[in-house]
Amino acid sequence: MKILDKLKQSNLAGRGGAGFPTHLKWQSTQQALGSPKYVICNASEGEPLINKDFYILKNFPEQVFLGMKVAMDFLESRQAYLNIQRPYYQKLKKILDTLIIEYKKQGYQIEVFEEQPSYIGGEETALLNAIEGKRVEPRHKPPYPSEFGLFGKPTLIHNVETLFYIAAIAQGKFEPLQFISIVDINKTENILQIKEGMTVLEVLQTAKLIPQCEYFVHIFGGASGLVLNSKQIMTQKMHGFGSIIIYSAALEAKDLLLQWFEFYKNESCGKCTPCREGTYQLYQLLQSNNSIPWKEVMAILETLEVTSFCALGRALPVPVKSYYKNILCIG
Repeated sequence: MKILDKLKQSNLAGRGGAGFPTHLKWQSTQQALGSPKYVICNASEGEPLINKDFYILKNFPEQVFLGMKVAMDFLESRQAYLNIQRPYYQKLKKILDTLIIEYKKQGYQIEVFEEQPSYIGGEETALLNAIEGKRVEPRHKPPYPSEFGLFGKPTLIHNVETLFYIAAIAQGKFEPLQFISIVDINKTENILQIKEGMTVLEVLQTAKLIPQCEYFVHIFGGASGLVLNSKQIMTQKMHGFGSIIIYSAALEAKDLLLQWFEFYKNESCGKCTPCREGTYQLYQLLQSNNSIPWKEVMAILETLEVTSFCALGRALPVPVKSYYKNILCIG
């Protein structure tokens, strides 16, 4: 069976958050006109508190590189980039450089691009700009990277975990599993592999990380993603980006919102006015008020949601609104 058929049969979807079917991404890149074609491993991992991809690169680097090789072979390419944030590369340089040398002997050119850690740097078109030496900000889509990517050529971009499972598929060892990062009540990260389709509660039970106190969770990201109460996690299934952050119900709402607003304010690339000004105004609103001015906060979030150029500005309303509804029980 050809690798594209294996990918389709596996139902593997991207693990970077978008959840796009892998075989469709490969098919689109293969059919696009232009050469050479590039493969990029995206180890940007900008979500706060989450280091899942670092764990995979540290413990299974051979699998990640094999995933890149399988992708290059499929595209009849010999050129790939490892986009990795600088602190990760400094810690993993020895093993990564060794693998790069081994693959070079086989005729594959894998270049390391050391990224200054940034949230927007993980967005695939901003990543392309960074590698090309341009301002790190997202591009208009379409065209998509599979058609017009790095240096204007068709480019296949996958995150670390997706490439890990691509290697497993090529080896005939694939199981429907996913890596989950769980940040417990003490802010300690725990990483495990689980079966796809488990509920959040089942994951916490498996990891033996259910708190003794009242709690709520933040899933699918450290800054983006949904916030759920302890009843909702009984039915919510894990998929796509695997992360769970556990918070004590005693946490002050203003402290949590300030944490999110400051993060987005600092990470906005400044390309579009709604995101640049909106995230700044949200942070300033909380800094200058003793209580949370919810009416003003929600008005800004609505603007971000419908007018932001890229997913960064549109992501912030998701945790805030779900926290407001599911935890504070307002509205």
